[in-house]
Amino acid sequence: MSDGGKRILLTGNYAAAYAARDADPDVVSAYPITPQTPVIEKIADFIASGELNAKFVRVESEHSAMAALIGAASAGARTYTATSSQGLFYMYEVVWWAAGARLPIVMGIVTRALGPPWNIWSEHSDFYAIRDSGWNMFFASSAQEVYDLTLISYGVSENPDVLLPSAVGWDAFEVSHTYEPVHVLGREEASKILPPKGAWKPPLTPEDPSSLGNLAYPEEYAEVRRTLREASEKALGVFREVATRYSRITGRNYAGLYECYRCVDADALIIGMGSIIGEVYRAVDLLRERGERVGALKLWVYRPFPYEEVARRLENVKLVVTVARASVFGSLSPLGLDVASAITLGGLDVKLVDYAAGVGGVDVYAEDVVGMYEKAKASRSGGFWWVR
Repeated sequence: MSDGGKRILLTGNYAAAYAARDADPDVVSAYPITPQTPVIEKIADFIASGELNAKFVRVESEHSAMAALIGAASAGARTYTATSSQGLFYMYEVVWWAAGARLPIVMGIVTRALGPPWNIWSEHSDFYAIRDSGWNMFFASSAQEVYDLTLISYGVSENPDVLLPSAVGWDAFEVSHTYEPVHVLGREEASKILPPKGAWKPPLTPEDPSSLGNLAYPEEYAEVRRTLREASEKALGVFREVATRYSRITGRNYAGLYECYRCVDADALIIGMGSIIGEVYRAVDLLRERGERVGALKLWVYRPFPYEEVARRLENVKLVVTVARASVFGSLSPLGLDVASAITLGGLDVKLVDYAAGVGGVDVYAEDVVGMYEKAKASRSGGFWWVR
């Protein structure tokens, strides 16, 4: 493990800005929205002070921010943006263009509930909304994970076998505005795990003039989407490779795609993402004191979803409880649906109970998670809203 870098006190938003600085992007573009704004303000500070030599493209909307990065990345620039909630939905159209054009853009999503009514607190419905767009999607539960997963994202996105954009999500306020000690590598150390700039061939070059995003007839369109799917399927293996290199430098290892807490002898698992997992871990400790063999699984990688890896972890489990911070109507939560798919594809006989909890920033305590587990034991499989 390297001794490079330093440990400083950062919010999750500042951790994202430091990771973007250390990735050395050529172009940054974004439009401010609560609670994402400090990310972009800090990056602007880095550019103004000369710590980061990048072009900041000021735009009138999130749609234009992503459009600016699509243009820059098409010509080979390393890029970064961040957004949240309605801002992500305003850029939604071009989010799909970025993936379809195979551009390795990296974006932070500070998760926030969608209106109406207006709400600025955390919910993951905005993050889940781009799950079928072709982007790689990772989720952080702390400021350190925001920093680490943002840097790892560049290594995954710019790999020639992937060449897809990546999004890193983290919770509004609970992570975005909460200070924690964060180990920051600095640009020289970070460069050891990132691809050299210019290592991938952009679709547009002056030497080989062409156009991008033309009309495709059905067979051509299907072929483009098939190759995009193949690239997405390779992203899990590339993530493991990059995360393994990252762990050699930092000692922090994300190569397992998820973190398992007290799982070894567990016959029940509680699965979640983001800051809510801290209370889930505390609930596991409370339930263990009662003699319940319960563990917890925190996902770092959401797209591509690690179906086989999750199914292997569930082989000796009888009950799975998913806790998703998302408004859900007429369906299981997106996380619940993915875990249900992992159970089915793995041929497992496991009861799944899915909860929507923490919607709109409502606090979820360990006692709530204990209540979910107890209700799940007595319930049939299905989906429920958790109301304290």
